[in-house]
Amino acid sequence: MHAPAERQTGSDIETALRARNPGVRLLPGLLEQMYGFEERRVAPAGTWPSDLAAAAGQRALDETELAPGAIDLLIFAATSGDVEEPATAHIVAHKLGVTAPVLDVKNACNAVLNAMEVADALIRAGQYSRVMIVTGERGSVLSDLPVGDRAELALLLPALALGDLGAALVLQASDEPGILGCAFTANSAGWPTATVSNPYMTPTLGTLAVHFNSAALAASFAGMEAAVPQALLAMDRTIDDIDLICVHQPSVAFTHSICQALGVSPEKVVPIFPRYGNCATASLPLQLAEAAELGRLRRGHLVALFGLASGASAGLVLLRW
Repeated sequence: MHAPAERQTGSDIETALRARNPGVRLLPGLLEQMYGFEERRVAPAGTWPSDLAAAAGQRALDETELAPGAIDLLIFAATSGDVEEPATAHIVAHKLGVTAPVLDVKNACNAVLNAMEVADALIRAGQYSRVMIVTGERGSVLSDLPVGDRAELALLLPALALGDLGAALVLQASDEPGILGCAFTANSAGWPTATVSNPYMTPTLGTLAVHFNSAALAASFAGMEAAVPQALLAMDRTIDDIDLICVHQPSVAFTHSICQALGVSPEKVVPIFPRYGNCATASLPLQLAEAAELGRLRRGHLVALFGLASGASAGLVLLRW
C-alpha cells in the first residue's frame, strides 16, 4: 500500500465546499451522519494516479526483493487514470523500470478483482509466471467540482467521501495456489446510476460531470449477494469456512448491509471506510494490508474478497493466504 500522509476530515471537506460554492447550503457533519465518514487521505497537488500506483509497486518490489525485470506482466486497474491514451500501465511501468508487457483493466471499483482473475488465468495458462497488479486512486479531486444547487450537490455528495490511495499486488506461479476461484456477475442495466463523464466525448469538449444516484445504485446491486454462497459451494466452501472477508466499503451503513446480506459477522471484516473513505479499487487490498498488520491475516487463512461496483457488477475471489 501507499497512503498519502495528508489527512482531510469531513469538516475540512464541507468547509472547502461551502467556500467554493457560497450559494449551496451544507449542514455541518453531514458526511459523518450519512456515511460514517471521519477522514480520508489526500495526495499533494500535482500527484497522478500513476504516482500512487508506482509508489505502492516499488514497495511491493522492495518487500518481495524482486527486481523490476522479474515482472512478466504489469496490469493497472483503477477508476482513475493519468490519460485516456495510452494505457496508464505504461506510465507506471516506466516509473518502476518494468519493461514487461502492460495493459489496463477498467471496471469501476471491481477493476482489481477483475485484474486478479485475468492474471490468474494467464498464469495458469503458462503465458506469464509473475504478474504485478497496481492501482492508484485520486478520487479526492472530484470534490473540487462546482456545485450549482442542491440537486447537483445530491448527485455529487458520495464523491466527497472518495479518498486517495495506491496499492500493488504480486501474483506468481506456484504448485500451491493462491487463488482458489473467481466468480463474477453483472447487471449492466444499472450503468446510468453512477457515472463520471469522459471530457473528450461530451457535447461540450472538456466538460466533466459526476452523477451518483445512491438509491438507484444500491437497487442495481439487489440480489447479487445471493451468488456468493452458490459460488463458494462450487468451490467446495461455505461462508463459515472463511477466516477473513474483505468487502468493498463505500460507507459504514453499506458495509453493514453487505455483511448482513452475506450472513457474515462484522468481526470478520476490517473496517477502513471511516479512516480512509471510499478508496474504490484500493479498498480490498487495503483491508488485506490492515488485516496483516493487525495479526488477523496469517499464512493458510482462507480469504474471500467481495467487490461491488457501479455498472453494476459483483465479484468474488477466494484465496488461500
